[in-house]
Parts: sequence; C-alpha cells; structure tokens
Amino acid sequence: MTVSGTATSGLAGAGILPGHAIEALAARGAIRTSRPFDADQVQPASLDLRLGPVAWRIRASFLPGPNETVAERLTRLGLHQLDLTGGEVLETGCVYLVELEEALALPADIAASANPKSSTGRLDVFTRVIADRSRAFDIVPAGYAGKLYLEISPRTFPILVRQGSRLSQIRFRRGDARLDEEGIAALNAAERLVDSPLADVAGGGIAVSVDLSGEGFGGLLGFRAKRHTGVIDVDRRAACEVEDFWEPLVTRGRRELVLDPDAFYILASKEAVHVPPSHAAEMVPFDPLVGEFRVHYAGFFDPGFGHDAAGGRGARAVLEVRSREVPFILEDGQIVGRLVYENMLERPRTLYGEGLGSNYQAQGLKLSKHFKAWTRD
Repeated sequence: MTVSGTATSGLAGAGILPGHAIEALAARGAIRTSRPFDADQVQPASLDLRLGPVAWRIRASFLPGPNETVAERLTRLGLHQLDLTGGEVLETGCVYLVELEEALALPADIAASANPKSSTGRLDVFTRVIADRSRAFDIVPAGYAGKLYLEISPRTFPILVRQGSRLSQIRFRRGDARLDEEGIAALNAAERLVDSPLADVAGGGIAVSVDLSGEGFGGLLGFRAKRHTGVIDVDRRAACEVEDFWEPLVTRGRRELVLDPDAFYILASKEAVHVPPSHAAEMVPFDPLVGEFRVHYAGFFDPGFGHDAAGGRGARAVLEVRSREVPFILEDGQIVGRLVYENMLERPRTLYGEGLGSNYQAQGLKLSKHFKAWTRD
C-alpha cells in the first residue's frame, strides 16, 4: 500500500523534509498514530518516535527479511511481554522489542532513516528501528506501509521506560541529497562547518577529531561509565547525580586515553561544529582500519546546530565511545568520525535551539539531560 501523489507538494528536488513537511505528511495520513503528536515531538528535520504500550523480551536481535513481518518473527523469538503503561525497567545485557506508536504509509517518493536520540546514545542504550520485511536496520524504503518497531538493548545502565518514551528519531527524505566532497568543501568555504582552519574534507564528509587536551574544560577529558548503578528514568531531566553513574577523567599531562573494551566513554570533539539552516548532518564512523573503536551511536545533527543566530556558537560534538575487542590508545586530535551533510528540501521554520527545548545547543563536554550539572572540585 502507498499513498497516491506526494505529501510534499510545492517542495521540489531532493532533500531532507523539514518539520513543517513532516507535519504535512501526518496530515495526509502518511504518518499514522492513535493520538496527536507531543508538543515537542516534531524537530527541525526529524520526528521523535514514541514507545507503544507493550515490550517483548526477545532471545536475540533479528531482521525479518523480505518474506516475514516483525510480528511473525516475534511468535518464535519472544520470551515474555512487559506492560509499559505503568513503566518497566529494561535490564542491561537484554534485548527488547517495542512496537512504536507511529506507523507509516509513505508516498512512493519518500523514504526514511532512523537513529537513536542524542540522550539515548549518551546513556549507552543501543536502539534500532525495524520495519516489516526489512533487510537492514534503521532504513525504511520509499513507499513503505506498515508498523515500526524499536529494538532496545541497554549496555551500561538499566533504564525505566514507559508508553510514550522517546528513544529514537526518524528523518524523511526525497531522493539522494547527500553532498559529495566538492559540495562539502564549497559549503565549508561559505559557512565554516568546523572551526579548524585546516578542515579535512574527504570521503564525502568533514573530519571530526577527539579532544584529549583537557583545555577549555578545566582539565576534564571526559567521563567513563560506572558499572552496577541504579536505574535511569529516561523521561526525567536532571534527576541523577553524575558521580553515582560516571567517573570523571582528568588530564595528567598526557594527551591520550586508553580505552578499556568493557567500558563506555563520553568525550568531546576538538572542533566546534556548525550545521547551517539549509542543511542537515549526520556523524558516520571513520575508517575502522585506523582503530578498534566505535564512536557516536546517535548521529543526527539538526539544521541550526552550532549556528550563531540560533545561540549555538562553539557547539562541540559529544562523542559516545566504546572500544571493540582490545584496549586501544586514543590520542588527542585523532580523527574519530566524519560529518556528512545533506540538503534540506526547504529551510525549517524553527531551527535547533530556537524555542524547542533543545538540550545540547552550544554544548561543550555534556552528559545526557538526565544528569544534574557537574563541576570539578
């Protein structure tokens, strides 16, 4: 089933749909939900996705493949159900699946992709959206009609979630709007995407490196997650004490950090990042051959992130870092990822940070919104 015509009439070309076009999709029935959107659910270039009332503990992660729905696979892989209407704790080391409140009936020219929200990634909660008959996580093909599910696997902290909790977000796009190397170089020359005079533009993205100097953060390098902590309620802001969950890491003269493969780290980029209002960005992994680590679970950067006019001057990219199999020495200035940029179909009417309750505009080295402010003694 597809929706005839286009839900973005009047907007030509290829690009990411802005918030008002997402609302138009919903008005035409291309995004289906049993209750209205939350007041802050539509973002400048994405839509937050809400958990439904039931979670399934499942034996293992899976993709349904081209011949089955997610529900059909659940009959074989589901272990037990959890009622989320009153809230439930999702334990570390387990895999859960939740049907989302939002379903889709996309026009033939509109596809989508999903990513964890920033706050989700900073809690080391691994999430992936699954569509029926899909062969890839977080990818929804053009014209898709059906339900959406979210796989959730807390890695470090147990979390309390409930119906309506928002752990993931989805972007809608028409066509291929990604800038090539030449396009990013031109955009950087016009808009200064990072504050480095020697911006590394290659491989279809602009390089982002890690800051392990301790400069600008009072000697703080980052945070390492503690084990065996209490539960984090994903819907409560500033409710947790930092040192109950994190070990602050401070400089001791060396501009390096040995990553423990069993640990999770929050670090910051060396560069301040800028996403102009005309574009959206996404952090993608750097070449895995240069280091055994994973960076940035939550990769979406909305239009206006780090933009002066939206109050974002000097915004760093916060990096969620985990070593893969072996200890690895991460050095100050080492490239850890690349920002790829895509054209917006139209400039959003509201930018990231402009009255949206945006948690990370003008951020430095910042933990998720769930933690109280922390200062070094």
